[in-house]
Amino acid sequence: MIGMRLAEVAAAVDGTLVDGAAPDAVVTGTVEHDSRKVGPGGLFVAFRGEQVDGHRFTAAAVEAGAAAVLAQERTGVPTVLVADPLAALGRLARAVVDRLPDTTVVGLTGSSGKTTTKDMVAALCARLGSTVAPVGTLNNELGHPYTVLRADADTRYLVLECSARGIGHVAYLCGIAPPRIGVVLNVGAAHLGEFGSVEAIAQAKGELVEALPADGLAVLNADDHRVRAMAERTKARVVLVGTAADADVRASDVTLDAAGRAAYTLSTVDGSVPVRLGVYGAHMVANTLAAAAVALELGMPLAELGTALGELRPASGRRMDVFTRHDGVTIIDDSYNANLGSMTAALQSLAAIGTGRRTWAVLGYMAELGEFEQSQHEQVGRLAADLGVDRLVVVEAVAGGIHDGARERARSNEWEGQSVQVPDQQAAIALLGDELRPGDVVLVKGSRYRTWQVVDALRDDSGEAPAS
Repeated sequence: MIGMRLAEVAAAVDGTLVDGAAPDAVVTGTVEHDSRKVGPGGLFVAFRGEQVDGHRFTAAAVEAGAAAVLAQERTGVPTVLVADPLAALGRLARAVVDRLPDTTVVGLTGSSGKTTTKDMVAALCARLGSTVAPVGTLNNELGHPYTVLRADADTRYLVLECSARGIGHVAYLCGIAPPRIGVVLNVGAAHLGEFGSVEAIAQAKGELVEALPADGLAVLNADDHRVRAMAERTKARVVLVGTAADADVRASDVTLDAAGRAAYTLSTVDGSVPVRLGVYGAHMVANTLAAAAVALELGMPLAELGTALGELRPASGRRMDVFTRHDGVTIIDDSYNANLGSMTAALQSLAAIGTGRRTWAVLGYMAELGEFEQSQHEQVGRLAADLGVDRLVVVEAVAGGIHDGARERARSNEWEGQSVQVPDQQAAIALLGDELRPGDVVLVKGSRYRTWQVVDALRDDSGEAPAS
């Protein structure tokens, strides 16, 4: 964070200095809500959680060197007293952004692919200047300002991921760090149970482009009609990306190699370059096009961009992390999270990578679908069968709709594979241990429901070698 006196912090967050907090004391370190991470000159934010009350650790934070704590009760150590620490954190982040006029803020949203594309944009921006971006998925009302507060006077690019579980959420995040460039990847069924309709999801995602200034840039997916329509909701200049003929940043001649990695021709108004990706899955084409549009806007030469896109690799764990064990079994670890869109992309990647080999899909449930839970799980099961997955392993009863959808295809003789439902991850691990054979390809995916335990067991089995 940029250096700020406690008096300035208090003014920014509508707080009061108490318990010996000196107005001229300066916060020079990081802002943390985990007291174990606080260092000299830092600021500790005390939250009351369901299990732990951060106010219990304020003294320890000051002992570790914190200049003060941000809290909603008096603590006996230098404190900026506020009514709501979470809201105060957002106001503090906005105050920091306002003091960084030369920093370009890039915001990204979408139903799937946000974190992967955020990592890609950040990697390209880092070639151009000092860049701050969240590690993993820090994309809500806590993670967003926490990331913003990592920026300082040297930061040229601040790349942020915006999530939403309701109307107004993205707008709130944009109020914390107003973007100049906004990227909307897609509109799908993630969090459908909370929104109630895909149209409501589109309304929420479009709040990002509504927040852009007239001299900003909206990067929109030309291949998603709901995203394309957001061009009418922004004052900013619009760049369409995709495979559509009218896309401003377009991919053509898309092919996949034997490992499921895409190659394509990247075309813009300034010319074309060949791109050969090192990441897996046809869906990565759309992600890299969005990242390319941002990089071009920021001044990266087209010739350099083609090479840079090919050098991108996964930065956040458990997202299309592909590795091959020494016994020839290939594992696709996409186990961090799941929704209908990302399940579809992952299963398509499995089909591509597993051409000519026996394929397994180990699938957990998809969360936050509400009344659509059964139907969307069944859709995943049908898709797995339609793509010719050989063995489907459905983990836990809550994901049973996947098993139901696959068996529907089997009963109608449209699928020759096998589906089995197992009670937990350990049962899935045991099944794979008994039946995997060299050359098999295994996809593991689910909604943050410990499905990654399966990957870790497979990874630890006999070591791993780079995927070829």
